[in-house]
Amino acid sequence: MRIGVDLGGTKIEVVAIDDAGAELFRHRIDTPRGTYQGILDALVGIVGEAENRLAGLGHAGPHTVGIGIPGSISPRTGFAMNANSTEINGQPLQQDLEAALHREVRLANDANCLAASEAVDGAAAGAKVVFAAILGTGCGAGIALNGAAWEGPHRIGGEWGHNPLPWPSVEELTTGDTCWCGKPGCLETWISGTGFENDFRRVTGRSLRGREIIAAMEAGDAEAAANFDRYISRLARALAHMANILDPEVIVLGGGMSRVRHIYDRLPAEIERWVFSDHFRTPIRPALHGDSSGVRGAAWLWGR
Repeated sequence: MRIGVDLGGTKIEVVAIDDAGAELFRHRIDTPRGTYQGILDALVGIVGEAENRLAGLGHAGPHTVGIGIPGSISPRTGFAMNANSTEINGQPLQQDLEAALHREVRLANDANCLAASEAVDGAAAGAKVVFAAILGTGCGAGIALNGAAWEGPHRIGGEWGHNPLPWPSVEELTTGDTCWCGKPGCLETWISGTGFENDFRRVTGRSLRGREIIAAMEAGDAEAAANFDRYISRLARALAHMANILDPEVIVLGGGMSRVRHIYDRLPAEIERWVFSDHFRTPIRPALHGDSSGVRGAAWLWGR
């Protein structure tokens, strides 16, 4: 059996799957806040819970464990880095997990896990080059090549969310926020769900959640419609910039914003305005496994 764990800012999810991808167990808990030890204990505990359940089903362990994290493991220090769950940054997360679980543990960026999951048996099944983006509280992205996540020698393959907004307007250059990473104007500050809400509040003075903005747009609210127009333009420019470099066969979207159906109607034509080609036909699809793609991809870190 393969055990996959997805460490998120608000929840930790575990899944156990067999060689065919069938799920035998799934469970979620809230992510402890504020301390590294609390997160470490929660990860070890949820793996133990999965193994106990598998043992009860006749599958004695130990089993392989893959974990998706909102960052990566530095190839220089071996410590976690670039995580927006900042409690794990600078910590020997992989070493501590392996010591506690008494086995090798594979860790990867959560967006890379999404890409691998969708390339193996999801919305991009069979595609050789897949780009997958998480448009949620933050903005992450990953690349899958022949069904496997591509991390690169610095473990930053697919770190699309921490590049600047392409072809910015003068207004965008002067009104962008500083990202949690310390740099100004990262894509994450514009095209994440949080960025969508922040832009609406900055322009209108009104505070609404993302789903409320979409509902207002559908009800004819002009300010909400204008906000969505700006969002589509920014997301299209960001994807065109990526396509100019990677030219993937399939683009997969995950996270809360990926559930907004209007995105798929609007994006292709808008991307075509910016991409360095005379046309754009790459399919853009919502993640087939939805919020479960990351945790399934973590399980697939051990191959199929």
